[in-house]
Amino acid sequence: MRNTAKITTAVLAAGALTLGLSACGADSASTDGPLIVAASPVPHAEILNYVKDNLAKKEGLDLQVKEFTDYVTPNTATQDGSVGANYFQNKPYLDDFNKKNGTDIVPVVTVHLEPLGLYSHKVKKADDLKSGATVAIPNDTVNEARALKLLAANGLITLKAGVGNEATPSDITKNPKNLKFKELEAAQTPRSLDDVDAAVVNGNYAIESDLKPSKDALILESPKNNPYGNFLAVKKGNEDDPRVKKLAKLLTSPEVRKFIQDKYAGSVLASF
Repeated sequence: MRNTAKITTAVLAAGALTLGLSACGADSASTDGPLIVAASPVPHAEILNYVKDNLAKKEGLDLQVKEFTDYVTPNTATQDGSVGANYFQNKPYLDDFNKKNGTDIVPVVTVHLEPLGLYSHKVKKADDLKSGATVAIPNDTVNEARALKLLAANGLITLKAGVGNEATPSDITKNPKNLKFKELEAAQTPRSLDDVDAAVVNGNYAIESDLKPSKDALILESPKNNPYGNFLAVKKGNEDDPRVKKLAKLLTSPEVRKFIQDKYAGSVLASF
């Protein structure tokens, strides 16, 4: 089942949110005011707050961070000008979002990768999953495909040749363990671990749930040639905003690289 209902609800919620941010939205439309950035709490907002507290003042950047827990509202708020930028997503997800919603949001600079992982409270190795085991996977288009590709790369399933970022369980051609899939909103996957045999969890939600991807994941995405790096994004036409350029420079600085390495110990990887 796709995420249509949840996305519709989130989009409606975004309209209400816009009213709440209207005062901030006026500032974000002016290159003289603060730059308001929508972000997922972990690690995106943590990285932005490090920049805000340690680097922004020296560069003359007034940075404000707004946290969101879903993958829809940061884009709708960026599109309507309630915020000046966002930091939470990867390119395949953004391409899919723009296509489905008629938005024109563009990446500015890639900052980090959060490896997607398979986790379980019931088994210690992926090979130990029993026949008929239930695996929770994200239900948004790109992350569902990404989860299935992770399972396929590790021999748990086989996908139809040439399947892209719209893969679903119906594209599975071989399923030797007869795995069953429970499609959930991405934020719900770590919370499902007591109810399913395993779950594929996005890196940010894993960290928020006190899972350590580098240690706790049964299988983990490889960073090599990985297209899922997370980036700073803006509405098309705002790439040259001086505030955005300052933030892009700071997000790819040696100081931020060290912060990511020290704080996340391999669970988040700098991509610059």
